[in-house]
Amino acid sequence: MDHPKKVLVLGATGAMGQYLVPRLASMGYQVDAVALVDPKEPVPGVNFLKANVKEPGVLPRLLENRYDGIVDFMIYSSWELPGRLACFLDHTGHYIYLSSYRIYDNKEHPIRESSPRLIDASENIVLRNSDDYSIYKARGENILRSFPRKNWTIIRPAITYSLMRYQLVTLEAPNTVGRARAGKAAVVPEQAKNVQATMSWAGDVARMIAGLLFLDQARGETYTVSTSEHRTWGEIADYYKEICNLQSIWVDKEEYISILNPDPYSFGARWQLEYDRLFDRIVDNSKILAATGMTQAELMPLYDGLEHEISRCPADVEWPVNERMDSFLANRK
Repeated sequence: MDHPKKVLVLGATGAMGQYLVPRLASMGYQVDAVALVDPKEPVPGVNFLKANVKEPGVLPRLLENRYDGIVDFMIYSSWELPGRLACFLDHTGHYIYLSSYRIYDNKEHPIRESSPRLIDASENIVLRNSDDYSIYKARGENILRSFPRKNWTIIRPAITYSLMRYQLVTLEAPNTVGRARAGKAAVVPEQAKNVQATMSWAGDVARMIAGLLFLDQARGETYTVSTSEHRTWGEIADYYKEICNLQSIWVDKEEYISILNPDPYSFGARWQLEYDRLFDRIVDNSKILAATGMTQAELMPLYDGLEHEISRCPADVEWPVNERMDSFLANRK
């Protein structure tokens, strides 16, 4: 009698992990789910482990379990990538590496897996030599491709919304639903208003990832795991207004960036805006649909998905206060 395949999910309680873990268990896999925090509720057939895999000794002990597959939602800086990735490939039959659609430059529409990447094509030499998210994710891809073993699959999600993950341009839940529930407006950059954005429901993305795991044709391949639906940020702001009464105040991007981080020499907030959210993000998802047998018609429409996930947001959340945004709006009146 064949034993069920053993799967390790690292970063298991995040936006995608919270949907992927129960799906893998429902498919008959023996799942060990590792995260820094306890799950909100137990999942039948899943062994949850509260641990930090970056602490010395934790990962080697885990890998003694000889997992058939590993799905890795962890974030590694450039210096960690070579050793970590080599270790994973040596200790599993199929490793799924989380990259990002943020690696793509703005040179081709729609985005395909072969589209130019910022690390290769960007005119910003400082960005290309930085440890920005869009760059170190692409470095991880390069390292994987350099290894002789091809027991890996690269996944590139677009913006993925889920419980407690409610994005608007570069704002996250505390500055979207959190501010709406406090009766406050959110400040957003006017340059993004007519830019096309792609946001995928985490349940759909989890289904795509589960469909790739142990798929022979997926080994050594790259997939943008995303919906092909796209809306302007202005339309998405209107969705938030209708769903949770969030008022958006559109301002110049320089004012917006100064609210997020007033330090002119800290480039993270600027680069996320200028090298992603101000790019038209229109995705050709035909490769992932063909690999998994899914269709675009099956995927959650953005409005319905946001409405569903925002309705699940607990009423008693203590949201952090964005004092700079509050001060900006108070002085603007």
